[in-house]
Amino acid sequence: MRSNIRFRVGLIGSGSWATAIAKIMTDNHFHINWLIRKEEDIKYLRKYHHPPRYLTAIRFDLRKINCMTDIHKVIHHSDWLVICMPSVFLKDILDPLPPDSFRNKYIVSGVKGMIADYNLLLNDYLKQKFAVPTENYFCITGPCHAEEVAAEKLSYITISGQNRRGAELIAGRFTTGYLKTIVNDDIWGAQYAAVLKNVYAIGAGIAHGSGYGDNFLAVYVANCASELAHFARSISEKQQHPHPGRNAFASAYLGDLLVTCYSQYSRNRTFGAMIGKGYSVSSARLEMNMIAEGYYASKSIHEVNKKLKIPIPIAELIYRILWEYLSPATAFNKLKRSFN
Repeated sequence: MRSNIRFRVGLIGSGSWATAIAKIMTDNHFHINWLIRKEEDIKYLRKYHHPPRYLTAIRFDLRKINCMTDIHKVIHHSDWLVICMPSVFLKDILDPLPPDSFRNKYIVSGVKGMIADYNLLLNDYLKQKFAVPTENYFCITGPCHAEEVAAEKLSYITISGQNRRGAELIAGRFTTGYLKTIVNDDIWGAQYAAVLKNVYAIGAGIAHGSGYGDNFLAVYVANCASELAHFARSISEKQQHPHPGRNAFASAYLGDLLVTCYSQYSRNRTFGAMIGKGYSVSSARLEMNMIAEGYYASKSIHEVNKKLKIPIPIAELIYRILWEYLSPATAFNKLKRSFN
């Protein structure tokens, strides 16, 4: 990493988590180039000092924000690019870019899913398509809901990157009075955990919506934690990214799983609860006004695991509920016989 590196920040995404990132950056007195694709949303932000749909209690200092509708301009004017949008949209946004778009750029991912159709984590996609070196890539994981960042409730995030100096630099830029940062080097494990916890949270919502109580939910989440740890360990070894020092009980893994399965802010849990109450998958998707990442993640994990054949019975049954129309009652009757 260059010693004289600049910290011009580009933010790609305008949803709730991207809005929370914008708050963190501007609270720390950084200027950001913010990609907001709709001109009417930019006009609204300039008039009211907050976005029209997400985290509307935030009031931005607009002197610190340069809004743009053109991703090429955001990339050109930034050294660090924070990519923070639902994974299902990334293919359409990034695929058309020239192959040298991210040359000498540092990427910070706030993405909680896999690239649609490719079934790749963002770092693997960027390396294959844009030759982004692993040492230039970092990811942010929770447990950290955007709503609590907006309310300045004490939260923690983990910055993962194999470039320790870069990860520590990012951690320093993100640390505030209400946000603490942890650094590790487990970019693959942290990202797979972020993908899987959304799948498990849908299952937690299904259980809640189906009438199961707190006692059962605790057993369900404990078994999810065990399955997640096993999957992360196995896939790291099979994909030749072993990480023997991973602590599956750390906040980036167990903590993020817990908050996503239990929180009132969890859109994946909310989505699952609707299915548990009898909504069809398509009806629940239509009624949600935000993306439930776990819906798409369940298919990506299923596709990735076709070759790897890692035993993940909970994630597989959630996939079958969402994509093969297996009834939640049948799935959970099978699951509860296998829990320990």
